[in-house]
Amino acid sequence: MKYAVYQMDIVAGEPEQNRQKVKAWLDDTVKNGKPDIVVLPEMWTTAYTLPRLDEVADRQGEPTVSFLQEVAKEYDVHIIGGSVANRKEKGYYNTALVMDRNGNLVHQYDKIHLVPMLDEPKYLSGGKNKAEVFELEGVKMGVIICYDLRFPELVRKLALEGIQVLHIVAEWPAARKDHWTALQLARAIENQMFVVSCNRVGSYDGVDFAGTSMIIDPWGKIVEQGSEDREETLRAEISLDLVSKIRKDVPVFSSRVPELY
Repeated sequence: MKYAVYQMDIVAGEPEQNRQKVKAWLDDTVKNGKPDIVVLPEMWTTAYTLPRLDEVADRQGEPTVSFLQEVAKEYDVHIIGGSVANRKEKGYYNTALVMDRNGNLVHQYDKIHLVPMLDEPKYLSGGKNKAEVFELEGVKMGVIICYDLRFPELVRKLALEGIQVLHIVAEWPAARKDHWTALQLARAIENQMFVVSCNRVGSYDGVDFAGTSMIIDPWGKIVEQGSEDREETLRAEISLDLVSKIRKDVPVFSSRVPELY
């Protein structure tokens, strides 16, 4: 399964400009070696322009859902569509979107854990539903958003439900870059699965972002890693057979004694 991860800088508060930027990236990426799955970062349509949500946020996922459906079909790729600021009936949410190559919206998830350090709780509502498993090409997968990475119970639940790939979409600040790296490695190793992350680069409102997007295998080996400060594309082909092999060689899940935890 071939991946392309877009470690992008985001034009703050300009959704249409960012959509066109992603379309241009897709056009170039597919021409230079078509991937099966592409991954975008957190809040990629707006960045953290939270005081302007009424102006810049999607409404029930639109127009971003329609945009991602269109480009998924046009370029024949599955899309882990990062997340977007999303106005619903009862508030604003940070919503992750997943499209299959036929343009179907196969999964969406509202970020459960809102990050105090970036004022999310002041402007956004936390998701009310559990993170769930979705499938692309018959492979069980999951997606979480940035600060969610700090909560291992969330990821372990998905692992126990059989996911082989965890996607992390983020705007993780450079001030906590070491945590970003260490926590991703821990989630991959303890759950014996691939971790594919997409973090933004650049700065907004005095915050520098860490980049360092990663593709990590189930043994904890970093297959690909982005720079800290440059827009770039990470590419890798992952072999899902490695998940079952490592889970057999080091049988963590059958060794668990949850009634004693």
